[in-house]
Amino acid sequence: MAPELRHLRYLLAVAEQGSFTRAAEELRISQPTLSQQVRQLERTLGAQLLDRSGRTVRLTDAGEVYARHARRALRDLAAGERAVLDVADLSRGHLRLALTPTFTAYLAGPLAAALYGRHPGITLDVREMTQERIEAGLLADELDLGIAFHGPRPPGITATALFTETLSLVTATRDPAPDGSQEPLHVRELTDRPLILLSADYATRAHVDAYLTAHRVRPRVVMEADSVQALTEIVRHTPLATVLPDAVTHDHPDLTRVPLNPPLPARTATLLRRENAYRSAASLAFTELAGQHARRLGPPPDEAPPPDRVPPRDQVPAPDEVPAPLGRPGRAKARREG
Repeated sequence: MAPELRHLRYLLAVAEQGSFTRAAEELRISQPTLSQQVRQLERTLGAQLLDRSGRTVRLTDAGEVYARHARRALRDLAAGERAVLDVADLSRGHLRLALTPTFTAYLAGPLAAALYGRHPGITLDVREMTQERIEAGLLADELDLGIAFHGPRPPGITATALFTETLSLVTATRDPAPDGSQEPLHVRELTDRPLILLSADYATRAHVDAYLTAHRVRPRVVMEADSVQALTEIVRHTPLATVLPDAVTHDHPDLTRVPLNPPLPARTATLLRRENAYRSAASLAFTELAGQHARRLGPPPDEAPPPDRVPPRDQVPAPDEVPAPLGRPGRAKARREG
């Protein structure tokens, strides 16, 4: 029979009180029960732990050694209990989060600020990576949560819809209408309009290309950028237009959204996690905050209007059917899902 926690506490109580009678009173158990439990511990260990020959009960040499380990074990267990309570009330914790690149442009900052503002004791590790790498990291228990777009996913990954992301044509703000509105632009007018778009490494670019191809538009792409920040800076300083999620422009008063007719298809942002994974208090808190923030970004997916139909990726025309954009700055080796 292995020693139990009560055996450790009983032994230490007798050693501290120097008496079975006083220890029993402190523990609020009968003296015969206390004596029986201590003898049971000695039989289990095969050693005498207490010297009962004198007027005061004292630890033997073997008892001294065992008591040191017993005190350390009880301290560690008490520390563990405090740590669990700390995590449960979110005074501490750690979260490993990954986002696809486009989401870092408008989600990483507000979500990190909300988490820190409400639970400053939680440390946050934020990474930017492709959706494939996020899924692999979740399955390998290297990540707790990921934010990516709705789509096929490997077994073992659970996705929760957050919000519907809408996209628009974006230009620099110059001579806006008095009410800030913009006349819709028919998609065919993009044929002659110079554009700057995210590079082909981004899933957003594939999404835009599929939309244009579906409406038989051959765009005049004169520049590409491999980051959302570079894209917005170039648009701000040139007459070029681009396509971005509407949420990106919320914090950019110098950028104007131009509605397209027909509109660009919407996409669903999802929160990814590993099925049956332990859900820490930090993970649950972030999930709640992400849901609250999502409601400010757009309608829930089940309330969103049906998107315009766009051919699946495997039906997008081959490269020789769509003119290659001019200029190819900084191409990444793998598609950046964003």
